[in-house]
Amino acid sequence: MRVLVTGGAGYIGSVVTEALLGRGHEVVVYDNLVRGHRDAVPDAVPLVLGDVLDAATLGGELREHRIEGVVHLAGLSLVGESMSDPGRYYHANVAGGLTLLDAMRGAGVGLLVFSSSAAVYGGPDKQPIEENDPPAPTNPYGESKLVVERAIAWYGAAYGLRGVSLRYFNAAGASARCGERHDPETHLIPIVLHAAAGRRDGVTIYGDDYPTRDGTCVRDYVHVLDLADAHVRALDALAAGAPTASYNLGCGGEGYTVREVVSAASAVTGRRIVTHVGPRRLGDPATLVAATGRITRELGWRPQHQDLREIIESAWRYEQKRGDAA
Repeated sequence: MRVLVTGGAGYIGSVVTEALLGRGHEVVVYDNLVRGHRDAVPDAVPLVLGDVLDAATLGGELREHRIEGVVHLAGLSLVGESMSDPGRYYHANVAGGLTLLDAMRGAGVGLLVFSSSAAVYGGPDKQPIEENDPPAPTNPYGESKLVVERAIAWYGAAYGLRGVSLRYFNAAGASARCGERHDPETHLIPIVLHAAAGRRDGVTIYGDDYPTRDGTCVRDYVHVLDLADAHVRALDALAAGAPTASYNLGCGGEGYTVREVVSAASAVTGRRIVTHVGPRRLGDPATLVAATGRITRELGWRPQHQDLREIIESAWRYEQKRGDAA
């Protein structure tokens, strides 16, 4: 299949591109490189410099490359930033998503895999979270993802589009060539590894008095390789006639506390990692973990790299490679 990957120069997009190529798909990457990296795109893959808000360029590329399916990962994803600048998130994520849907409709492209988020759920009391639990986003980022999910369903009803929305919990780890390099970095595992590498002074734990096994927040981590596999499975299922659906992507277990992540990183790196306890962050739920039974039943997806140490080891190898290249 000929596939356009929006945001394909980013962390997840670059690994999804690798996975698509590995399964025999032809890939075109569409990215504005504001937060992506040119060198994350394989040399053999066409890179189109463009924004998803640019309807003319987007529609033209869909037609020129005779695209048959789209994996949409372009957008903004920082919760705190969305709270301070919601307009930017509605513009980039919602308006950008609608521009893509309209461009696909105009170009006759009817298959879409959408990068959504566990942020659509907000902070539910029930754990683990299932796809039929009511969405209740608590920030503009989560709201922007939910709006696009709902638009996909309505576009399907009216125009025949079929789409799979993948609700990520916490993507982590690295492939052999691609990993996390955000600026600023807000994800726990790379922050902890930056501390281990001496690139920052310790790690702040935001609250240690939660009702969890060690007082720190519990989160669900999914290896980026497993995440990429889910995207390919979703696209292949759509090509085979599967209907529009939403799926959680997590490790399918009980999750890990912040202190467990720090301890595992220390064991993997062989280095002491200094931690500081700070106040709780507003809106941080004690526990967020995914139920992943639906995607297992319907698409046969199971995480193959769900052990925390394996996730951290892959990220540490990437961190060391980056250090060597610096």
